[in-house]
Amino acid sequence: MTDRRSAGMEVRRAVLGDAHVDRAEAAKSAFDTPFQDMITESAWGTVWASDGISRRERSMLTVALLAATGNFEEIAMHIRATERTGASPTDIAEALQHVAIYAGVPRANHALKIAKETYREMGIEI
Repeated sequence: MTDRRSAGMEVRRAVLGDAHVDRAEAAKSAFDTPFQDMITESAWGTVWASDGISRRERSMLTVALLAATGNFEEIAMHIRATERTGASPTDIAEALQHVAIYAGVPRANHALKIAKETYREMGIEI
């Protein structure tokens, strides 16, 4: 295991939780292992492992970028991760207001819907 992959796996577990990572690892096949390794090394072992900004800020940026680009599939996962990164529901709401202004109200509105549903599932009253 490379240093970057090892660091990436450590950060990935810290942010997403062991249960999520264990499920993802168990679901890997020969087909997608190279892709999963790339994500672990680059996204988690480089970007998320950097100490240039906090994990709280990375959570806010990630949710905003996912919403702004219309990649809604991972928003719930990253909302759940806020319990470990320190981004509050208020932080996420503020980030999604930026999305509304700079990327469009429909995308921000849809992301807010996902966030509200996810917080409700998490037992977090908003």
